[in-house]
Amino acid sequence: MIEIDPIAGLAVRARAACLDLARLTEVPGEITRTFLSPPTRDVTAYLSAWAAELGLSVRVDAAGNLRARREGPSPDAPTLYLGSHVDTVPNAGAFDGVLGVTLAFAVAAALRDTPLPFALELLAFSEEEGVRFGVPFIGSRALTGTLEPLLTLEDARGVSVRGALEAYGLDPAELPGARVGGPSVGFLEFHIEQGPVLQAAGASVGVVSAIAGQDRLLLDFVGQASHAGTTPMAHRRDALAAAARFAVAAEDLARSVPGLVATVGVMTARPGAINVIPGEAHCTLDIRHEHDPVRAGALDTLLADARRFAGERGVTLTVTHKMAQPAVPMAPAFRGGLRRAASQVGQLAPDLVSGAGHDAMILADVMPAAMLFLRSPNALSHHPDEMAEPADVEAALRVGVAFVQDLAARGGR
Repeated sequence: MIEIDPIAGLAVRARAACLDLARLTEVPGEITRTFLSPPTRDVTAYLSAWAAELGLSVRVDAAGNLRARREGPSPDAPTLYLGSHVDTVPNAGAFDGVLGVTLAFAVAAALRDTPLPFALELLAFSEEEGVRFGVPFIGSRALTGTLEPLLTLEDARGVSVRGALEAYGLDPAELPGARVGGPSVGFLEFHIEQGPVLQAAGASVGVVSAIAGQDRLLLDFVGQASHAGTTPMAHRRDALAAAARFAVAAEDLARSVPGLVATVGVMTARPGAINVIPGEAHCTLDIRHEHDPVRAGALDTLLADARRFAGERGVTLTVTHKMAQPAVPMAPAFRGGLRRAASQVGQLAPDLVSGAGHDAMILADVMPAAMLFLRSPNALSHHPDEMAEPADVEAALRVGVAFVQDLAARGGR
């Protein structure tokens, strides 16, 4: 008789569960599942059934997060949290966020009969992407007690976060009960990389060293619209030319500074006629780096460039800072534990920086947090063709199980 490897079987189930959940969508023909949309109830039911198989208690907190729990050996035992998010961007792939949830369930299944000195709580966050309300991490903010200030935000239909919770049958007054209570061991999040580093390294998994800090800005260049044929070049106040120079400067600087990424993702010009010099140009800047001083220095350089480009053309510049998010280093002890676990199961697991934000950066404010990335074939994510290879899912699960076992052997430290 051929003996079946239980870890391999659970990896298959974790990946298959992502494909099952991909069918739970608010837009037929694509994967779209925004915060508290109707398919969220189906996702909760699916995961609750799996939790019941494992003998876990299940609750949905006041932010709509599914929380499946295995109690510890004593009432005062600390809790190790595992999970990720189940909402998606529009027309998404099947693995972003969701794979982190199903792998958490697979870890719990693999360790079902293994004594642990801590409780396990599996988290399926109701919202991370920021699609509906323009602000991400609604789910994980509930665990850190930072959601309440966002309750008045409104979506495109004028529904507030508070109204969305109430319409779903949740009570915002109960949000304090969603906060992490009692001692915590920490939080581990599995996630597809969404980038090319692991593929280039030939590695199935990698250990995240930090989640990059980022700034987002709007830049408004205002000059003077005038006739394209009758206005000599020396007399022009071309707002778009200043903005275009800025976009190229951002690219040039980011190429020259290791680890820096800078993106001008939106640019508009007015009045927008082929024979009119643009009197206004509006653009965005997204700039990220794992080290805050590097990012801040680069931003100062780029804003000085923008002012110079504007001044050379008689154009005014207004800068609006929309977001400033510090970099979040991952917990050194957890990173070391992931590296030990990877070595134990024969995985390379190089260090890498996450350029995208994740729930781990929110929970890092209240407990040690770490992330294990899985290779993203062709660096494709937020796209219907997003993929996670079966062998990489199995590798991640083996590392995750070994990590929890190692953590248990060390008494949760």
